[in-house]
Amino acid sequence: MLAGIAVLVIMIRFPLMEGRAKNLDLFHIYFDPLILYVYLSSIAFFVALYKVFRLLGYIRQNKVFSSASVNTLKSIKHCAVILGILIVGAGIYIRIFHAKEDDPAGFLAICIAAAFVSIVIANAAAVFEKILQKGVDIKSEVECKKIK
Repeated sequence: MLAGIAVLVIMIRFPLMEGRAKNLDLFHIYFDPLILYVYLSSIAFFVALYKVFRLLGYIRQNKVFSSASVNTLKSIKHCAVILGILIVGAGIYIRIFHAKEDDPAGFLAICIAAAFVSIVIANAAAVFEKILQKGVDIKSEVECKKIK
C-alpha cells in the first residue's frame, strides 16, 4: 500500500519539479508526451499492485492452491513484463530524442534498474505460478480420489 501511495505522490510532484517544467503552465506540464506516457505506463504497475492485494486476500482466506491464485499470479507476471517493456521503451525514446546538451545517463540508469526489477518480479511470479499450478493439480487429483 505504501509503495502505491509513494508512486502516486511521485507521479504528481515530479513533473512540477522537473527542469523542463519551469516555463510551463500547469496544463502543459501534465500533458507533456513523456509525462502522459509515464501515466499510461503506470496503469500496469497499479493493476499488478491490485493483483498482489488480491493474492494476499486469497492467502489470508487459505485459498492459495486455487485457480484464482494461479490466474492472479499470471496477471502479475503479465503486468510486470508489460511494465518492463514500457520502461525500456521510455529509455530508448529518451536516448534517441534527448536534447543534445542534456546527458540522459541518469535516466537511462534508472530505466535499466527498473526494467531489471520488473523482469525479476515477472520471473518470480512465473515460478510461483508453476508451483501453485502443480499444487492445484495435486489437490484436484486428491479430491477426485476421495470422491471415488
